[in-house]
Amino acid sequence: MSPRTPRNVFLVGIDVDSMGGSQRVLHTLAQGFAERGHRVDLIGIRPSPEPHTYVADPGYRHATLYRSPPAPAWRAASFAERLHPARLREARAERRERELARARLARRFAAVPDGYVIIGSPWAAVWLNAVDWSHLKGIGQYHESFFQACHSPNLQLILRHYPQLEKAVFLSEPDAADFRRRRLPNATALPNPVPFTPAAPAPLDTRRVGAVGRLEAVKRLDRLVDSFAAACADRPGWELHLFGDGPLEPELRAHAERLGVAGRVRFRGSVREMAAAYRELSVVALTSEREGRPMVLAEASAAGVPCVSFDLSGGVRELVDHGRTGTLVPPGDTAAFTAALRQLVEDEGLRERYGRAARGQVAPLALPAVLDRWEALFEEIDR
Repeated sequence: MSPRTPRNVFLVGIDVDSMGGSQRVLHTLAQGFAERGHRVDLIGIRPSPEPHTYVADPGYRHATLYRSPPAPAWRAASFAERLHPARLREARAERRERELARARLARRFAAVPDGYVIIGSPWAAVWLNAVDWSHLKGIGQYHESFFQACHSPNLQLILRHYPQLEKAVFLSEPDAADFRRRRLPNATALPNPVPFTPAAPAPLDTRRVGAVGRLEAVKRLDRLVDSFAAACADRPGWELHLFGDGPLEPELRAHAERLGVAGRVRFRGSVREMAAAYRELSVVALTSEREGRPMVLAEASAAGVPCVSFDLSGGVRELVDHGRTGTLVPPGDTAAFTAALRQLVEDEGLRERYGRAARGQVAPLALPAVLDRWEALFEEIDR
């Protein structure tokens, strides 16, 4: 097979339509494969409660197996409550919907003679266990770091379900090596693609610090508001722009109000054209509790925007070369983060040097280059 021989490619995830880095990656890969002539299905197991449009005119088929998002977790307070007729009816309805969803996917798989199933998460791999796809080849993805896996059920799920697949794909070579040391012999590294490469770098003169992602606890945007308020206390022309929706918006607004910077913190919500949004920024900041290989750092770098981030993983270090393309500080050290942010705010020349170097740093993550690596992986498996 040549690398451009059309293949049947299924990308399967639990929720593929919410706003998030892994969802963006799945849509980007699906469109990229489709534009290269592959027959592509992007399949979400559950619909998103807040769907986001990633590709305006997709070249791939897109389906969702369940009709509704998952219900809130429920636990019976007593044995009698568990056996209540209404609860038993609900349980039967849930089983029927699950069986119908798996039957829909089995029919999609059976409609092709061969191909690949790219599994977007270990939880999707668990769900797929009850579906027959023995005639297809499987590749499991994990969009977070080995460290994150060790502090969640994901490590055991990966070690249980990914060895049976042709390949297990992780975001950095250090992460893949850590999984190989845990006796996962098929582990390999393949970075996520940057969905865009602006022709010209951002001007870096807008006096805007930006953060991109869900407004949720793990992102620790309260830390960023703290650092912004301290670093820019005597820089009234600077603003903080938060791109993304989420449950913590009211709390973050109140926090900014308490710090006296409410008028300088802009909540931008979900934005469709992120390439244009990055060009509005002079600095991108990442204050998360944990990250694997965050797309925001790759996307900002592609736009020529310097980044300041906590040093959270090997994936972060591969995207931000400390002192050359951006600044990394010890995890959770908000004083160091504030100092690093202030340095970038004050030094326009440093922002420009970092920004230029950052574009070169992530050039290998351009979509065509990453698609070449995926097709080489298909070739390797086919041999």
